[in-house]
Amino acid sequence: MARVRRNMSYKLAKLHDRRSRDLPFNAAVAEVEVDNPLALDPDEKIVAMRSIRNDPLGRLHSHHQIDEAQYRGGRAYQNDWERAERGPQAADPTREYVDGARSREPVTESQRQAVLRLNRIERELGTDGAVLVHDVLVLGLTMDQIGQCRAVRTQRWNDYFARRFRECLDRLALIYGFATEASVQRSGLRR
Repeated sequence: MARVRRNMSYKLAKLHDRRSRDLPFNAAVAEVEVDNPLALDPDEKIVAMRSIRNDPLGRLHSHHQIDEAQYRGGRAYQNDWERAERGPQAADPTREYVDGARSREPVTESQRQAVLRLNRIERELGTDGAVLVHDVLVLGLTMDQIGQCRAVRTQRWNDYFARRFRECLDRLALIYGFATEASVQRSGLRR
């Protein structure tokens, strides 16, 4: 009996693909290249899955509607907002109980710097731009939801909000140093 030859055209990369194929029903994910935390070379990258379900900035970046500088500027804004925010805090059981009165924690230098950057951003974007950026990056609203909040529900207004949001992201990239004035002008001409 003759020996059957096996097809040797498989790819080794497919054998070591560790990405999950079992995604929840309502998952919205995108592939993104990140630094390999276990790499020996500092430039080595791996492909990971990023959830974009409640992340409007990540969704825009994964669909190539904004560039890398705009994305990083938006993330820097979100980071500053989280650092500056002093919301409700849990009770610290290690502190001495004094009739429910809590002493205020001092403002750290990083919080102070974040607030100063946010104030500068609000001045540069204007009131409408600052509110638009806050609605999208902090509250996670879509352009349609922003239009509903402002009682304008047409596609023309949604397009205006999207265009204005990209302009604000350009300004954020400039403020945080992820872009130069020349690169912003070039990207404005491409659209």
